[in-house]
Amino acid sequence: MKNHSHSHAHGKSAGFEPAHPERFAAARKSTWVSIFINLVLTAMQILAGFFGKSQSLMADGLHSFSDLLSDVLVLFANRHGNRHADANHPYGHARIETAASLVLGASLAALGVGLLIAAGIRLQHPEQVQPVHPFTLWIAIAALMMKEGMFRYMLAVAKRVRSQMLVANAWHARSDAASSLVVVIGIVGNLLGYTFLDLVAAGVVGVMIAHMGIKFAKDALAELVDTGLDLEEVRAIRHTLKSTPGVLGLHELRTRKMADNALVDAHIQVDPRVSVSEGHYIAEAARGAVLKHHHVLDVMVHIDPEDDASAKPNAHLPPREVLMAYLGELLPTEVAHLSPRVVMHYLNGQVDVELFFDAPISEELAAAIAARCTQSGLEKSYFRSIQGYQKFAPK
Repeated sequence: MKNHSHSHAHGKSAGFEPAHPERFAAARKSTWVSIFINLVLTAMQILAGFFGKSQSLMADGLHSFSDLLSDVLVLFANRHGNRHADANHPYGHARIETAASLVLGASLAALGVGLLIAAGIRLQHPEQVQPVHPFTLWIAIAALMMKEGMFRYMLAVAKRVRSQMLVANAWHARSDAASSLVVVIGIVGNLLGYTFLDLVAAGVVGVMIAHMGIKFAKDALAELVDTGLDLEEVRAIRHTLKSTPGVLGLHELRTRKMADNALVDAHIQVDPRVSVSEGHYIAEAARGAVLKHHHVLDVMVHIDPEDDASAKPNAHLPPREVLMAYLGELLPTEVAHLSPRVVMHYLNGQVDVELFFDAPISEELAAAIAARCTQSGLEKSYFRSIQGYQKFAPK
């Protein structure tokens, strides 16, 4: 796919820019190496198998050709999975990589089952296996060494950039090496007259490859259905959040994988009397700590003034507009003319009100407020307490 770019002011390009340049470059390079090797193997194995009368070597050549198709899939997923977030994909495109891992895992499982079935069919008619030419053995050994070397190279790259998709593709290369080993054993057995060794080994390796493919497909599918992180990692994230200064409690911690990263949601409890800005500061500090110490893509932190994990004691309370109307009826009319700043604390099913006056109020007004609150019987209303605060001196 060509990368089209358009010229803009200031010389900026609107072309493709990967969200993780190092991982994108490593995946592209290793995949192109795999494409080149598989292209050489496909031609070499099919031609050698055809002229050397080795059906297993030709089949392995077709297997190498199928790897070319898988490599193209990896290139596609690597490019599109590394795109930045957009309006339709606010969390990015990393799940494309997960989907590619699922396809690769399914391919491995299908390959293993195919080898097992083919071995079972051939075991029923061993007399149909033709003698092969000795040079096919050297071709099979060369293919085995190339595939094993490719596996080790790709696995090292995958671990370095921490890419699940590249790990799956590396193990796909190992399955290719296993199938080449089957071909070597089959050709050796054929040359020695023990053709059944090829078939038995093919069945065993088929089971191993199928098991490996099912594991990869299962892991990718678990991620696509938002399976959480393992308990040890969740415990570590919980410790990081609770260790943040200002965090009094933690509940509703949820995690889910996002390719090689994770998304975290958490409810932290802070002092109910702190300001909104201080609560936000504490939440940002907790979020930053998780991003710094864990392999996490993003953290959503919700602030709670009390632990509402099991119950919602304030759900029945009316909104601020309604409470302000009640408060206007409750307080002396002189208070409204002073336009105090009203702060409401929704706690334990009732509301604590704080009135902040810009100018000092008289002792008479303070006494009138106290008298009206006492007469109203606050314990029977939405309000639990009303407290007034004033500046020590005028501006």
